[in-house]
Formats: sequence, structure tokens, C-alpha cells
Amino acid sequence: MRPVNLIPQDERRGDRAAMRTGVFSYVLLGALAVAVLAVAALGLTSKQLSDRKSEVAELQQQQQAAEAKAQSLEAFTNFRAAQEARSSTIVSLAQSRFDWQRVLNEFARVIPSNVWLVQLAGTADPTVAVDGGIDVQGRDSVTGPALEMQGCAPSQDAVAGLISNLQEIDGVTRVGLDSSEKSDDPQSTAATPAPTAGDSAAANTDCRTRDFIFQFKILVAFDNVPAPASATTAPTVPPGVPTSGGSQLTSSTSASGSGG
Repeated sequence: MRPVNLIPQDERRGDRAAMRTGVFSYVLLGALAVAVLAVAALGLTSKQLSDRKSEVAELQQQQQAAEAKAQSLEAFTNFRAAQEARSSTIVSLAQSRFDWQRVLNEFARVIPSNVWLVQLAGTADPTVAVDGGIDVQGRDSVTGPALEMQGCAPSQDAVAGLISNLQEIDGVTRVGLDSSEKSDDPQSTAATPAPTAGDSAAANTDCRTRDFIFQFKILVAFDNVPAPASATTAPTVPPGVPTSGGSQLTSSTSASGSGG
């Protein structure tokens, strides 16, 4: 009698037993593993995104707080800017002011007794025009203040002595001699009558009343004292700064032609 195995074929053990799951089970396990990793990555990404959104919200709040504080301090910033502009203008005006009183005081001390002047003009820069002024060569080359003078001396040595003395004035950088000569017309050596009330003040400037007298034109330059351009215009008050109480700075002012 032949034995019969009543155990179902899929439940039998041994080498001849058929596979219970097959390759599909491994594929399913791999798919589940990938799904778990994807879920984990998605959760991690979601958490990072949430953290970034929280940081952005916090930074926006900080920005709004900083902008609010900046707006509250804007008036003080504008006032500080106006104060610095005013200080700069005052310093510029002080530097551009030329002390003509001191210069003329020293000039009166150094002029020799045997020299006399018929015309004297002082200007802060070469663009300043003086009515009835002296035409002295070289004034255009001096960007700063300068003295222009015309007068007479009994000799060339006296003119040279005047030039030497003018160089002793504080602030003088150079002294230029435009001309120093006698009259070419012997008839002009006679004394010239004083001009009448209707004559021009500059009509009689020739002081050579004798044939030995020399008439000179001299330029005294102060090159190291230029008038800065920033001294010609006042600053404008920045927006938001109150201008009451006599602190209006919106009007423009011009520096005086004589620099002082």
C-alpha cells in the first residue's frame, strides 16, 4: 500500500516545498521601506519649512520694530544734519573772511615816509570789480585777496624799499611791480590843479609833479587766503526739522565783495 501525504503542498516542509511568498514579498518590503523614508523626509522638510516660516515672521517683526524706532528718531537725525550744515557754513564763512583792518593797519606801519599813494584798492578775489579801480597787471593770477596800489616815489630805491616793506605784512605771499617810471611828457612835471566837484575822482591820478618822481603800480597778493565757494550759499534745512525760533536757513546769502 503506497503512503499518501495529506499535508497541503504549500504547507509542506523540505527541499521540495514550494515557496510561500515568492519575489513579490521582497518587492513589497522595498516599496514599504521607500515609502517610510519618503514620509520621514517629508516630515523633516515640513518641520524645516515651518521653522523657516517662524524665522521669517520673527525677522519681519524685528524689521517693523526697527523701522518704527527709526521713524521716531528721524527728527533727531534731521536736526543733527541741520546742525552740522550750519556749523560747516559758519566755519566756511569764518575762513573766507579776510581781516582787511589788520592788513591796512600793518600797511600804514610799513609804508615809507617818502612814498605817497593816489589810489589803493583791496579785493577778495579777481572777479570783484571796483568803480574807478586800478588796472594792475597780474591780478587775475591771484585767486585770493590782493591789494592794488598806485603812487609815487622820489627814486627807484624808494620804490624798492616800499616793495621790501610790503613783504613784511603778515600773510603776504608775493609783491609784484607792474610799472615804475618817470613821465615821458616834460610838460606834465608842473603841478596839476586839483579836480573840481564835477570832475571824475579818477581823472587826476598822475602824481609826477617833478621830473625826478617815479610813478609805480604794485600788486600785493595773499595767495594762501582763498575765499571758498561754500561760503556763498547757506545750507537748506532737511525735511522734518522745525525752523521756528529764528533758525530759518532756507534763504541764501552772498559773501561780501571785499571778503570782510
